[in-house]
Amino acid sequence: MMPHSMADSSAPKIPLYKHLYVQVIFAIVVGILLGHFWPAIGTEMKPLGDAFIKLVKMIIAPVIFLTVATGIAGMSDLSKVGKVVGKAMIYFLTFSTLALIVGLIVANLVQPGAGLNIDPATLDQAAVQGYADKAHDSTITGFLMGIIPDTMVSAFADGNILQVLFVAILFGVALAAVGERGKPVLDLFQTLTAPIFKIVSILMKAAPIGAFGAMAFTIGRYGIGSIANLALLVGTFYLTSFLFVVVILGAVAKYNGFSIFALIRYIKDELLLVLGTSSSEAALPTLMQKMEDAGAKKSVVGLVIPTGYSFNLDGTNIYMTMAALFIAQATGIELSLWDQIILLLVAMLSSKGAAGITGAGFITLAATLSVIPSVPIAGMALILGIDRFMSECRALTNLTGNAVACLVVARWEGELDVEQMNKALSGEVVATPPASEKPAALQPAE
Repeated sequence: MMPHSMADSSAPKIPLYKHLYVQVIFAIVVGILLGHFWPAIGTEMKPLGDAFIKLVKMIIAPVIFLTVATGIAGMSDLSKVGKVVGKAMIYFLTFSTLALIVGLIVANLVQPGAGLNIDPATLDQAAVQGYADKAHDSTITGFLMGIIPDTMVSAFADGNILQVLFVAILFGVALAAVGERGKPVLDLFQTLTAPIFKIVSILMKAAPIGAFGAMAFTIGRYGIGSIANLALLVGTFYLTSFLFVVVILGAVAKYNGFSIFALIRYIKDELLLVLGTSSSEAALPTLMQKMEDAGAKKSVVGLVIPTGYSFNLDGTNIYMTMAALFIAQATGIELSLWDQIILLLVAMLSSKGAAGITGAGFITLAATLSVIPSVPIAGMALILGIDRFMSECRALTNLTGNAVACLVVARWEGELDVEQMNKALSGEVVATPPASEKPAALQPAE
């Protein structure tokens, strides 16, 4: 990973328009305007967003492999790998369950679907059949078997995050176990890290174009007006996610010595990128880089962040219970306390079974409803039109939750440089920025 850089008052001030977050905000606004006033043209911008996400996904596998393999190989005590993963899983399970419970409580209090009185027979089953089919294929056993790639190379070819993580952990452990004989390979991997992250900084230059294309398509295809008739559900979900981040994650952050607002400010580039593209994967490489810049040990960052992308989905979990109860309320179906407990338990499992699948939020909802026969899967058609808008909030909450998890687990393990974290979150340390933002004084020698 690139070295930390102290802020230098003598360094030239970066013009505002060169900051990535400013460029992304501008691109999002332009995308919204284009999609609203010229929806046909906006819809045609979809390939720009898709292309950017593909570019980032292309580099995710080598970033994870090099970060995890070199981090583990550099550990003096390999038993720490198991301890880090174990503590991370305890954290993930605790807060994922808490997110499900919060969604359940809020949906019962607000009752966003009450009074709609929709007849399930009038709903379009075909509109959601594809999601239901994918959910049917997403079993826990299949998910666990899917972590093991067919070959070591196929993990990289398919770009499956958990498969790459699995191979990286094995390789890192093996590299540490062979000792001095593995040092040339470790040196090679550490040298490779610099150009790989240079590629990441180059790709980030295209972030505004990707955000513009994705937002123009979303507004052009679904329209801002499509939110209006389901505004209570959307508003309740956004407010619940916000309170979960500020109150619950905020309390966890404060207990562990940092401010949730300082962390959000620190990762604002990544959050805006996720807002524009509706994909948390778009921010994965730079989030890992920033967590290390904030003082978390490379090995912890490499283990917690990629694993969290599949197991620590706070936003998705809030969405699942709220959406399931919304459908039940909208179709006039009364769910007993026992039915809701079953719903909660099924959601806990299905959220893991469909982890890492594109459109996981909607698919996990289908998987959950398929086990509660009283709630029709066809009811998902009610929220199909607004799912794209809700997916942005899911991704934002998931990303923030994983950033908090990384710093917390690093602190638990004694692998967090608290002084470095405080400087980074207060802005005293310049996080390794995209190349387009880096002043000349901080440019590495070519």
